[in-house]
Amino acid sequence: MNQNPLTTRLKSEQRKSEQRKIVRFRVDVRGIVQGVGFRPFIYSLAKKHSLKGFVLNNTTGVKVEVEGEREKIKSFLSEIKTSAPPLAAIQKIEYEELAPVGYSAFEIKKSRKEKEELVLISPDISTCHDCLRELFDPNDRRFHYPFINCTNCGPRFTIIQDIPYDRSRTTMKVFRMCPDCQVEYENPSNRRFHAQPNACPVCGPQVSLFDAEGRKVEVADPIKEAADLLEKSYVVAVKGLGGFHLACDATSLEAVATLRKRKYREDKPFALMAPDVEMIRKFCHVDQEEKNLLISPRRPIVLLRKKEESLPLAAEQIAPRNRFLGCMLPYTPLHHLLLRKIKRPLVMTSGNMSDEPIVYRNEEALPKLKGIANYFLVHNRDVQMRCDDSVMRVFQGKEVFLRRSRGYAPQPVKVDAFFDEPILAVGGEHKNTFCVARGDQAVISHHIGDLENLSALISFEEGIEYFLKLFHTNAKILACDLHPDYLSTKFAEDYVKKLGKGATLIRVQHHHAHIASLMADRGIEGRVIGVSLDGAGMGDDGKIWGGEFLVADYLSFTRVGHLKEVPLPGGDEAIKNPWRMALSHLKGAFGEDALELALRLLGNVDPEKILMVDNMVENGINCPLTSSVGRLFDAVSSLIGIRSEINHEGQAAMELEMAADDKEKGSYPFDILREGEKFIVDSGPTIRSVVADLEKGERKGAIAARFHNSLALIILKICRIIREKTDLNSVALSGGVFQNMYLLERVFSLLGSADFQVHTHNRVPPNDGGISLGQALVAHYRRNP
Repeated sequence: MNQNPLTTRLKSEQRKSEQRKIVRFRVDVRGIVQGVGFRPFIYSLAKKHSLKGFVLNNTTGVKVEVEGEREKIKSFLSEIKTSAPPLAAIQKIEYEELAPVGYSAFEIKKSRKEKEELVLISPDISTCHDCLRELFDPNDRRFHYPFINCTNCGPRFTIIQDIPYDRSRTTMKVFRMCPDCQVEYENPSNRRFHAQPNACPVCGPQVSLFDAEGRKVEVADPIKEAADLLEKSYVVAVKGLGGFHLACDATSLEAVATLRKRKYREDKPFALMAPDVEMIRKFCHVDQEEKNLLISPRRPIVLLRKKEESLPLAAEQIAPRNRFLGCMLPYTPLHHLLLRKIKRPLVMTSGNMSDEPIVYRNEEALPKLKGIANYFLVHNRDVQMRCDDSVMRVFQGKEVFLRRSRGYAPQPVKVDAFFDEPILAVGGEHKNTFCVARGDQAVISHHIGDLENLSALISFEEGIEYFLKLFHTNAKILACDLHPDYLSTKFAEDYVKKLGKGATLIRVQHHHAHIASLMADRGIEGRVIGVSLDGAGMGDDGKIWGGEFLVADYLSFTRVGHLKEVPLPGGDEAIKNPWRMALSHLKGAFGEDALELALRLLGNVDPEKILMVDNMVENGINCPLTSSVGRLFDAVSSLIGIRSEINHEGQAAMELEMAADDKEKGSYPFDILREGEKFIVDSGPTIRSVVADLEKGERKGAIAARFHNSLALIILKICRIIREKTDLNSVALSGGVFQNMYLLERVFSLLGSADFQVHTHNRVPPNDGGISLGQALVAHYRRNP
């Protein structure tokens, strides 16, 4: 039936009248929306749509009230989602219609503290293109100013003291803006509108140069003087965003050798900083994905394959016996100025003594680093929270973290679970991070490091205190590792005691946490076949695990297979001395003939020491059992003469990987045994084959490759057995062993060819830097089964 034309016209006019009617909406935006130019963006957007009202930061995110025509508000809300500032990460927008109040203009109001919720903080971001252009423009008032920044770049996480994010709650509060900077700060059309670290040479932080005795070097240009000193092979401590680097000329054998000697870092690779990708390409292969990572605003260290001819770089001294170099580009204005002046790559390694946290306070730099650095290039903008560089590589075209820190922390990992009760997960002993989980967010900390000394423990405790304050979290549920001697575990136990009634401590098995972290990383639901391979983690039977095949979900796991256990002679001494593991695996493979073989094959080890350790194993003296694949790598590395003593964690396994011949297709035999419901991988046949190849004079590269290929086949075999038994087809690969690209590539290919769905890490590291996330998820599901 046709509608009356008059009725149609009246309805149309009614709709138009409704659209022109003034309405008011309250809008709450959550995510990374503070410190990223979000309020200026909202201000400009409201002006564009002729809306009135206000915007402010609060302790939940950004609050907006807009008043105007309904259609214009609709467009405004749509553009918030589609046109947000590049550094913003909107996670939720909630809005409610309210009665109009008659706003006369749109304004940015002062921040307000309201109910305490999780407000996300932007990571530090590298210098943007606009600021770089101004930095090197002689006509710009910030020409060569090493602290230039705007709403699109600069320090965030490392200067914030509290939220809401305002200058008064950052370490920039001591620098009062000059009139010119204040005008920029208050001008909605300016790139520095409400940029909290805004500064210039007149009113902002300054750089100074000191010698190792603490005497100020009086020069017109401290950065140029530092560049000249670096050219003369001196070591210079350079203060950056999250702490100090130790820098030296990467083309000088003398400088690199001096830095190694003074830092007591005999073999561990150094990172490099080069002015641009073109220079990096002189000594490394860089594909498009790797280039994108290098030039991204987050500017991590990226592991790149060395070119065979890498002169004039002192490549072998920078990363001994390694096919890769860790490279990064400048990410602060100071770095850009320094690299522009020296025009060559620099070693840029963490400013610390080996195994200690990075130094980040001026007053501690000189006493702690004077034995290493000849000079100190410092500035007077305080660092609120230390933060090491992130380390990444590319696998299958995707980013893989080895260390998640500057540029990424404290950006949360969004998970499918909802943490109705906040959880603090304290991580493990090595490569420690902790995790604050609340709502649908899991905020993983910056890299803390190995909790093996007082300095590291203090850094860990300071970090936790800072995060709980910053994110307004009062966690009464703590999650920790099973190992009773980890400092992180002891901290959690003490913390729960201090909290008293209502506090709960949930202990999570190490390898279950690894698999749970990967499940959260990739958004996996349900059960998976979890392959968790690493150096060590306490099992629920009190033994040292490390070669684990699990059927797991967040709530629980079943250990369905593992590497056959062997003694770990001397406990931690076996980790420091891989020849001990070689002897242990020889005894497992050859029995009574093992001692004679060890004395013959381990020619670089004192025979008296071999006899002593053999006696320990025979009599079970300080020889806990382990199923660790990491220690199997150590054994093979020592057997074939690559590394019998280590100077840093994982060195023997890393050098075994580097020695492997990419073209070798051969492999060694292994046995799968059955013990009740478990499948046990017997590596005895593999070790016997390694010894046979050694006695035939086979190349180390071929033996190393065959060992890797064998392990890949072992993983495939066990996964097939588990699939047949459970009908599960998703495989999760986690643990430090899967930092080994030679192995990971082969495992990924074999499992894919066998029609498995293969999951690897992307947003958190496969090593122990990711287990705090897994602990948080396991703890949550145990509370809410």
